[in-house]
Amino acid sequence: MKKWSLIVDVALCENCNNCMLVTKDEHVGNDFPGYAAPQPRHGHYWVKLERKVRGSGSMVDAAHMPVMCNHCDHAPCIQAARDGAIYKRPDGIVIIDPHKAKGRKDLVQSCPYGAIWWNEELELPQKWIFDAHLLDQGWKKPRVTQSCPTGVYRAIHAEDSEMAQIVREEKLEVLRPELGTAPRVYYKNYYRFSKCFIGGSVVAKVNGMKECVEGAKAVLSRSGKVVANAATDLFGDFKFDHLDPNSGVYRVEVSHAKFGKAVRDVQLTESQYLGKVDLEPAA
Repeated sequence: MKKWSLIVDVALCENCNNCMLVTKDEHVGNDFPGYAAPQPRHGHYWVKLERKVRGSGSMVDAAHMPVMCNHCDHAPCIQAARDGAIYKRPDGIVIIDPHKAKGRKDLVQSCPYGAIWWNEELELPQKWIFDAHLLDQGWKKPRVTQSCPTGVYRAIHAEDSEMAQIVREEKLEVLRPELGTAPRVYYKNYYRFSKCFIGGSVVAKVNGMKECVEGAKAVLSRSGKVVANAATDLFGDFKFDHLDPNSGVYRVEVSHAKFGKAVRDVQLTESQYLGKVDLEPAA
């Protein structure tokens, strides 16, 4: 049967927090029997935005990523509950039963993603429910998708085979795949959080003045093998992205037919901006 999944495009998120606010608007002070008890006014973020800053100087890349319950097909919280306090519906949505789960503070720690919150007043573990109560009333998508002005979210209601095809075609990723939990929340452009870049600004001396060099060729290599190629833009900038953190030593070679070349070796741990790369004429 068709199941619900959510696609989150990290590159489109502008940190407006509408998704967090609309979730609070839906649940703070509102009781939905069988789905979720009221969310506390303070302290709970069933949808939360994380921030990642890469680079330095004039080449800084800031990204924001919404995180929430992943509605995993192999959810550790369901295994920890054992008695039906947490269960997965046939449509893929995971629900914490607001009656059976009462007093089960241990279930908060069962989620490796930190998506379960403890309601001290109600003595209840709680999380984002994919707006299951609204979908059951005929809504076509959860409220987070409606609240986002930049189109970060796409709710997909499809067979597993169809969703698997979408994942392949759009190169979607899940958080912490090594856990084997099979999340139903997928991320697009996740490299903004998981990968690194090496960048720089190429300059050369023109009529006694340092100027930006457009159209210089930049080559990135590691252990003698070319990894990527790039060309500098109007401002002399080049950038090699999608590199693994802590992946060793890279060589950056920049050349221009008129202004010469430059070579830099980089020990890559996190994203690095090399600053000004001065081209020197060949001897």
